[in-house]
Order: sequence, then C-alpha cells, then structure tokens
Amino acid sequence: MVKHIVLFTLKEELDKDATVKFVASLLEPLVGKIPGLVSLEVRRCFRGADFALYSVLESREALESYAVHPLHLDALNQFKHNLSGRVAADYEI
Repeated sequence: MVKHIVLFTLKEELDKDATVKFVASLLEPLVGKIPGLVSLEVRRCFRGADFALYSVLESREALESYAVHPLHLDALNQFKHNLSGRVAADYEI
C-alpha cells in the first residue's frame, strides 16, 4: 500500500472554502473508477497549506497509473489554474 499526500496553496483572490469543495467534488468520486485507488479525501487546512489531498493506493504501480489516468488528469485540469503551490509526498505502508 502507498499513501499519497499533497498539500496545495491557492491563489490569494479565490474563495478558498468554495474552491476546496469544488476540488473535493472532482477528486473524491474517482475512488472506484481508477484501478488501485483505495481511498481519497480532500480537506481544507487550518494551518499551513490551503488544502490537503490524502489518498491510499494499492502499490507504487497504482500510484503511477493514477497520476496519468485520464479521469485524474481531467479533474486536475479543472482546478490546476487556481493553484499557486503544491508539495507531494509518497510512502509505503
């Protein structure tokens, strides 16, 4: 199993709560649609980054497939223009 954690910073002019809800509505439904994606949640942060993505995947290979899966890329393309920063970390459990 692999945990994939991403911290995002949004552009200052955005309604951050609304943007995070929008991103969650795009990404969370991908569970069950992308092979190997076990769970995924998007939550607003109260310190540090504006929001976090926390997901669990079956393997490193599943993470690599998720990264380039058309459904993931489509979702990402709908909000990446709102980002001012991103940091990701992955580890095996």
